[in-house]
Amino acid sequence: MSRLVKDFIEIKDYGTLGELIERLVAVRDSLPADAEADVKMRGDDIFGRQLSISFYRPQTQEEAECDARYAEAYRESRERELSRLQDELGVECRAPRNRARKLRIVA
Repeated sequence: MSRLVKDFIEIKDYGTLGELIERLVAVRDSLPADAEADVKMRGDDIFGRQLSISFYRPQTQEEAECDARYAEAYRESRERELSRLQDELGVECRAPRNRARKLRIVA
């Protein structure tokens, strides 16, 4: 199963409307077909403004291998943190039982 990764492209320097349109067309043509891109204006008058384009793309093989390497360590760290919080609060969380609940209709 391939995960989707949110990626960003920032367009900082553009002088004319024509240049901006050319860059946006080039970015659009390079995006995957199902990217669902969003465009936002970021920045301010002091530090400058830039267009930020965010989109989803499939995860690369290298990124998937990196995630796989660290997934177990991440899960273990989350379990340690949960255990620490349970000890601190004096509460033990248990998974709910898988019993079927009957629907009770009250008229």
